Amino acid sequence: MEFIQIYHTNDLHSHLKRWARIHHFLTSRRTYHEEAGEEFFLFDIGDFIDRWHPFSEGTQGEGNIELLNLSGYTAVTIGNNEGINFPYERLNHLYDNRKFDVILANLYNSNRQYPTWLKPYKIYQTQKGTRIGVIGLTAYFSLLYELLGWHLTEPLEELKSWINTLKAQSDIIVLLSHLGLNHDEQIARDFPEIDIILGGHTHHTLPEGKLAGQTLLAGAGKHGRYVGHISIDIDERKTIKKQAVLYNVMELSPVPNEKAISKELYRKGKKLLNQKITTLANKYPHDLIQETELAQLLCQGLREWCKADCAFINGGLILGPLSGKVTLYDLLSICPHPINPCKIELTGRELRTVLLETRDKDWAQQHVVGLGFRGTMMGASIYDRITFNEKNDIYINGHQLDLAQVYTLAVPDMFTFGHFFKEIFPQMKKEYFLPEFLRDILKWKLEK
Repeated sequence: MEFIQIYHTNDLHSHLKRWARIHHFLTSRRTYHEEAGEEFFLFDIGDFIDRWHPFSEGTQGEGNIELLNLSGYTAVTIGNNEGINFPYERLNHLYDNRKFDVILANLYNSNRQYPTWLKPYKIYQTQKGTRIGVIGLTAYFSLLYELLGWHLTEPLEELKSWINTLKAQSDIIVLLSHLGLNHDEQIARDFPEIDIILGGHTHHTLPEGKLAGQTLLAGAGKHGRYVGHISIDIDERKTIKKQAVLYNVMELSPVPNEKAISKELYRKGKKLLNQKITTLANKYPHDLIQETELAQLLCQGLREWCKADCAFINGGLILGPLSGKVTLYDLLSICPHPINPCKIELTGRELRTVLLETRDKDWAQQHVVGLGFRGTMMGASIYDRITFNEKNDIYINGHQLDLAQVYTLAVPDMFTFGHFFKEIFPQMKKEYFLPEFLRDILKWKLEK
């Protein structure tokens, strides 16, 4: 008999308050299993890095890689927060100092080659000879990867091209899937050869896993709230039992000084970001519900950056005031979102429909989750070169809206991902601007 222990994390998003406890748990479990003569593997399923945190932003992700090194990860795959939130060269060197494998089958460079730091799959062999084939896949944001200089293939098609190779070389097949639960369930149906799918991206929590056919699906939620554990019993290289469990991190044994450890990571990042951008003569106050000069400045900068006819943003993108000396840390604090500028072409008739929706009485009070948004509430609608009269007639740059004319509208890209303006935006021609985040636009505008 052979006992294989697989631990996994996903979608930590740089929520490092719990990291000291997670690190202690993982390293102690490794010692426990190895002393018992059991095989130990540790995987992360992507979105470990999120640039809202000063430590991640200040170190450009390299600090997060060192945390993975110290905890002894076997391998990781990448999520969209690693893949499309760094410029090409930064991602291409992000893993230079890693002590683990980066496994991802559907990411190529512009020459359609795998970058040197990445493997599409790897076969790990236990001391008793059991072969574990591990392959990784990430979410199919192909356009955004292309704009950054990468080539992303459709994940299920990529998996199809590798599955026979994995079958020939493996006794157990494990998929590191930053695709989401629905895709994981489809893969379990279409690729029954896969024994275990360690999942992420949709932040699903599967306390005891989920069996789909003979494939065991696992998911450990988000933000380091859980650590996942799969145990596999092997007899003559055949799986005779596999089961999943989640450990609630806050129910694990406390670690001495764990609050001080997380504060020190934050302090290190803040120190690295203490670079002056400008000094403001006037105070820029913060208000979620009312238009502010600071929000207006960002909206104007967005239009100018995109060279659009007009623009709108939601006031909830600004999370605080600015005054006096402004540093990179200050900009991160008030605009932490990994949201990019986007320009959309649409007719005056379509533009009117969109703008009237942003004037809805309940618009500002909406709570927003995901889509790169790191705030809580939508906030007031902020416009540039868009005005309304008392009858709600619309004027673009002082001229009444022409329903037949084609206009260009600059917006935060979060409005284009299918949750807002569903009848219009999906069909429209869109131009995304990467790798700049909205805070880069605000920095550019303040410096001007």
